Amino acid sequence: MATPFIAGLAVAAAAYAGKYSIRAWQAFKARPPTARIRRFYDGGFQPTMTRREAALILGVRESTPVDKVKEAHRRVMVANHPDAGGSHYLASKINEAKDILLGKGKGSGSAF
Repeated sequence: MATPFIAGLAVAAAAYAGKYSIRAWQAFKARPPTARIRRFYDGGFQPTMTRREAALILGVRESTPVDKVKEAHRRVMVANHPDAGGSHYLASKINEAKDILLGKGKGSGSAF
């Protein structure tokens, strides 16, 4: 007598768990997609470039090691090089950002 009752409870529990799982999955699929892309810096350039601005331009942190700064500089310059249709102004700002993060310049050494 107890065995059919326990089996019925197990079936009912499985049915409720399935119902909850289906609703949770549908709610998960219906939610708006979240952007997993990094946001870009919205502002313009400051008159004198700071380490923060240089790090934002190259897409690294201010405390990034030298080899990572050089790698980020190369990656950004390949995308924005004047010989490949990029802007001379942006190329000068990218080079200035690299110099500031590597400690080679005081900023505002841009040709523009």
